[in-house]
Amino acid sequence: MESSQEISVENGADVTIVILEERNILEDRQIRKLERALIPIIRTNPDKRLVLNLAKVRFVSSSLLGLLVRVDKRLLEAGGHLQLSNLDGKMRRVLEITRLARVFDIVAGES
Repeated sequence: MESSQEISVENGADVTIVILEERNILEDRQIRKLERALIPIIRTNPDKRLVLNLAKVRFVSSSLLGLLVRVDKRLLEAGGHLQLSNLDGKMRRVLEITRLARVFDIVAGES
């Protein structure tokens, strides 16, 4: 398992699991750092399923939602698939309010 301050990565045969380690993802600086960490993962595993485990995340900004949309688009264009897992109630509600719950594949765990 690879790890940096903001994410941990577990690679499987057909899935890459990325655990977001920060509780609050609110600042643009954090979003840019997270994007820089995710881009190489997407590039090296374009056709895999990417699961973003959000269990530790409690507060997010709209910029993170934009990043999730960009990651989803890149993966779809490359033949991959994005899943969001372990969302707490607040995060799930934000996705429902913004109607992004219809866009993302949301799963309970890291199946």
